[in-house]
This record gives sequence, structure tokens and C-alpha cells, in this order.
Amino acid sequence: MNILSIQSHVAYGHVGNSAAVFPLQRIGVEVWAVNTVQFSNHTGYGAWRGRVFSGASIRLVVQGIAERGVLGECDGVLSGYLGSPDTGEAVLESVEQVKGANPAARYCCDPVIGDVGRGIFVRRRIPELIRERMLPLADVLTPNQFELDYLSGRSTPTVADLAAAIDTLHERGPRVVFVTSLRTADTPEDCLDLVVSDGSERCRLRLPLLPIVINGAGDTIAALFFAHYLSTGSAAEAMALAGSSTFGVLSRTAEAGANELLLVDAQQEFVTPSRMFTVHRI
Repeated sequence: MNILSIQSHVAYGHVGNSAAVFPLQRIGVEVWAVNTVQFSNHTGYGAWRGRVFSGASIRLVVQGIAERGVLGECDGVLSGYLGSPDTGEAVLESVEQVKGANPAARYCCDPVIGDVGRGIFVRRRIPELIRERMLPLADVLTPNQFELDYLSGRSTPTVADLAAAIDTLHERGPRVVFVTSLRTADTPEDCLDLVVSDGSERCRLRLPLLPIVINGAGDTIAALFFAHYLSTGSAAEAMALAGSSTFGVLSRTAEAGANELLLVDAQQEFVTPSRMFTVHRI
């Protein structure tokens, strides 16, 4: 399997491509990584060095890949943190280019916009670009609860509200919507829910809530979910595998008291999760 992953990159730590590429490679996926930014570390530290790459830079790299004559072998495109609206335009063009070479290729949009408690943390015009341009083109969408609410124009305090928000997104384009983290009135205090819908069934994966808040976990789980979905064709199975693997990594990270995901130390979790969680239809 070949996945073109267009995301951010940090030298220290694990977010964006730095959180997605190695886990994908560890499960046997060939990743063509294109970086939208190159920073010393993620911005959650409050200070960082580096630069945002222009849309032209993204286009040049993708053009170079196309000139190798291999775009027809690309099974999917994954996008994450954009850095600028111009980068988003380059992503859209890249998706169209890949699908032109391989109509069976799928596009997974991880709509990095913001999070509960933090609000929107990306640059101006990026949220609107994702909602108006990228969402309709996506085959798979992987929002967190905040991004689900923003993109659907709804709030999701209950399971019924959650279902309505997901249906709204299905109507906009994505066949598969995977909500990577959420809490509703139905979620126990000591748990976190993941929900996936493929238009025909809606399933939930309930995980124990860990005493850890760390950047990059959403990037890892979105990448793993997309790869497993492409491989199995089952959204429920992909969620179980991606959720269980990511939980294992987060558990190891919490035990160690680390400030960054221990992707290398816990890499066996990607291949064989130490604990498999069960999916339930809702």
C-alpha cells in the first residue's frame, strides 16, 4: 500500500507526519511524506523555530513524484495540519492529480482546526477552506469532537446530537466519518469514546480515560485508521485496530511520564496491540 501524506513535520517530538509516518511504516505501508511545515517542535510548547512551506513548494514535490510515473500506484492521500490556506489549495490539487492517475484512490482529510478547551488554533481562512473545499472532496474524514461540531454547524452533547452531526457531514461528501475523541452525556466519567460511521452503520469504541494530554495522538490514530480502512474495507475494524494501538502507545507514554508520544518505544503496539477493545453498534 502506498499513501501520500501531506502534513506538518517537527524535528523534535511527534505530531503531523512525525506522528504518522513511522506508525504507518511499522504496519507495512509505504509512505510518500510531503511536509507542509518544518518546525523544531510543535507549537504547544509556546516557542518554536522553522518555517511554513508555500503551496508552490508542495506542488513541486508532488510534481516530482508524478514525474516518476508512480501516482497510479498511490492508494490514498492523507492530509493534516496545513500551515496556510495556500497549502490547502496545493493539497486539493494533489488529491485531484492522484485520483486522475488512480480513480480508486481515496482521500482522508484530518481536519486540523482546533480542540475542546483550546478553540480554533490554526491560521485565518483555514477552517473555512476545510469546510467549504476539502470536506466535499474527502472520502474519509477524521475530526475530533470540536472539529465535528464546527464542520457540521451543530453541538453534540448527546448521542442523538452526535448522530445528526455525522449525518450532516455525510450529506456534504465523506462516505466515512471517524470521530477520533469525544464525550457525550452517555460517556462515563472515566472513559473516552471513538465513533465511526460509514453511512450504513454507526459504531463506538469506548476506551479508559488516561491521565495524559499530549499532542500528536490524533495524527497517529487518523493515519492508522485510514491505512486499516484501505486494507480491510471495514470502518469498524479499522477503528478497533487504530484505537487499540493508539491506546497502547498512550498508556506506555503515561506510565513513563513522557511529554511526547513514545512511538519508538511502544512500536509493537502498532503491529500487535497489547489490549484489543471491542466495537459496539450504536
